[in-house]
Amino acid sequence: MRMTEHSMNTWDGTEIFYRAWQPETPAKRALLLFHRGHEHSARWQETVEGLQIESCAIFAWDQRGHGHSEGKRGHAPNLAAVVKDADVFARHLGAMHGVKLEETAVIAHSVGAVVATAWVHDYAPPVRALVLGAPAFRVRLYVPLAVPMLRFKQKMLGPGIVKSYVKAKMLTHDAEQARAYQGDPLIFREIAVNILLDLQDTSTRLLDDAGAITTPTLIVGAGSDWVVTLKAQREFYRKLGSRIKQFDVFPGMFHAIFHERGREKVVERIRTFVNEAFDRPVCRGGLLDADKGGHTRTEYDM
Repeated sequence: MRMTEHSMNTWDGTEIFYRAWQPETPAKRALLLFHRGHEHSARWQETVEGLQIESCAIFAWDQRGHGHSEGKRGHAPNLAAVVKDADVFARHLGAMHGVKLEETAVIAHSVGAVVATAWVHDYAPPVRALVLGAPAFRVRLYVPLAVPMLRFKQKMLGPGIVKSYVKAKMLTHDAEQARAYQGDPLIFREIAVNILLDLQDTSTRLLDDAGAITTPTLIVGAGSDWVVTLKAQREFYRKLGSRIKQFDVFPGMFHAIFHERGREKVVERIRTFVNEAFDRPVCRGGLLDADKGGHTRTEYDM
């Protein structure tokens, strides 16, 4: 596939950079890729080469404040702004590249997985499948009372940053991949306090209302994740309203599952799930009787 580079302006004028991998003949399907925190779209190259979805174009953005996109590194007005960016990005792909959401699947990693989940929950795009790689529904902060302390600090001192404790050796067992991560000039190691707190609050909201999500979903967990917890991923999976949902944990893997030893097995699992989603007839459950039963009625009664 041929890779091309593009940019677009999102809702507030911020320029967003993205990469497109497109087959020579017009693609019938599309994949949207959302990278994890601190990373950028070029880091998806090996995954793109391994996916090999027939007649499928692949698009990956640099989230605002990441990679080549505009914005102070690791910053955004709030996480809702990033989720809104995702919706604008998807609609831009439709206008510029002919991408139909009904023939699109989403693959997202870590913080990107929370953004993708919030987009699917809040904007209800009719995508075929949602793949969440090590979703950051709960980040391991290790410092006791870290979240209340950060809220107090932000209230008293205003916006600030948190430097990441995560070292390359905590992300992957693959020494070559660790060196590539460590030496990448586009990778930074800090995050704005407001985004870290919004990540916590958005994740709480999604965990509470996971039953409202009906998109076919695959969650891929890392068995030895130093960065996020499997417990929150299991809670989300249990509450998820999708009739088609799967949760696979790869034992021994660290958080960077797309750059870990054995990552070809992760990609193979995702490829199978996405192909099955594309081959399955489109079935959109109606909500005309949601007042009588199901998640919405249960939520109302509670």
